[in-house]
Amino acid sequence: MDSDRPYDLVLFGATGFTGRLTAEYLARAVPEGCRWALAGRDPAKLRQVRDQLAAIEPGLAELPLLTADAADRAALREVAGSARVVVSTVGPYLRHGEPLVAACADAGTDYLDLTGEFEFVDRMYLLHHERARATGARLVHTCGFDSVPYDLGVLFTLGRLPIATKDLPVSVSGFVRAGGSFSGGTFASALVAMSRPRAMARAARERQAVEDRPVGRRIQVAPDRPRWSPEARAWAWPLPTIDAQVVGRSAAALDDYGPDFRYRHYAAVKHLAVALGGSAGIAVVLAAAQLPFTRKALGALLKPGQGPSVAQRAKSWFTVRFVAESGGARVCTEVSGGDPGYTETAKILGEAALCLAFDELPVTAGQVTPAAAMGTALIERLRTAGIRFTVLAKPPGAAPRRMV
Repeated sequence: MDSDRPYDLVLFGATGFTGRLTAEYLARAVPEGCRWALAGRDPAKLRQVRDQLAAIEPGLAELPLLTADAADRAALREVAGSARVVVSTVGPYLRHGEPLVAACADAGTDYLDLTGEFEFVDRMYLLHHERARATGARLVHTCGFDSVPYDLGVLFTLGRLPIATKDLPVSVSGFVRAGGSFSGGTFASALVAMSRPRAMARAARERQAVEDRPVGRRIQVAPDRPRWSPEARAWAWPLPTIDAQVVGRSAAALDDYGPDFRYRHYAAVKHLAVALGGSAGIAVVLAAAQLPFTRKALGALLKPGQGPSVAQRAKSWFTVRFVAESGGARVCTEVSGGDPGYTETAKILGEAALCLAFDELPVTAGQVTPAAAMGTALIERLRTAGIRFTVLAKPPGAAPRRMV
């Protein structure tokens, strides 16, 4: 990658809710000498964000600002060509994301986002994976709460099994608990994705038809049935998010996941009535998202740019418990942290950008997962930043205790 480019990284979409939080995180986290810039479509709003950053770090008063609209392909080519790494927080990605991915793939520029949109990720693979492989660009989606805690959590867990798994079947279950709110941008992305079930299924089929598959290995990430989980001490409710797909793609890319890898992804819910009520609520929103009128009404409830307050985020949390089994060995681990949707997502995205920009990493290119692109280097960054990766010991009859 061209080290003579003006910037080590550019944050595109810095004026949105998550973009501002990511900018604030980077203001505190970038190493000395890091050359970075903010980008977006509104120069006045960019200056406001820069002023806020200068209150954190006075040296950022002259931080470079780049003006580019998400639909202006020429301007996006200039942004991509000026940076080693570009981070995008501009969603919904199905509406706004493709031109920047294209620009980065063409320029050989590493690209990161925090999308959880199935169709967008599949379409970007179909359109830009091969071009990015040719130019050396790493296109890494899902670099927020979707899907880093799960993707890196499984990688961390397998590394704690007391046996080598390369030649043995591996089974992992992930159980998610979280408390928090979401922003207008996140809600808008979810509505767009829910409104396109046929297009999403078509993109998945088209990708499956052309994507390379591991030879002599089997990867299973199909949903399971609801069940009571003694490991999670809760009802395990299948969670149909993109996270399981990301884990499966890491397993396909990395031999250490074994010749026969299975991952099951659940929400851990204490009370069955809550699980049933949540499923019913999602079904109602999914049905409403199919009609333009009701979709517009839902979208008006929380507009992009709005999000939870500092006080609300301070009360938010998440834990993901993993149980892995292979060759008669078993290990339980946990990944946990604070506000999942925003505070920790900004941290994850910021550290992922710095990891791509400055760390020694495996040689990869094209559309790759966080685990395949950054692996243990990003785990160590996140642990240093305060996200906890722990091994749980559970003697008979005792509650789990944490061991770093």
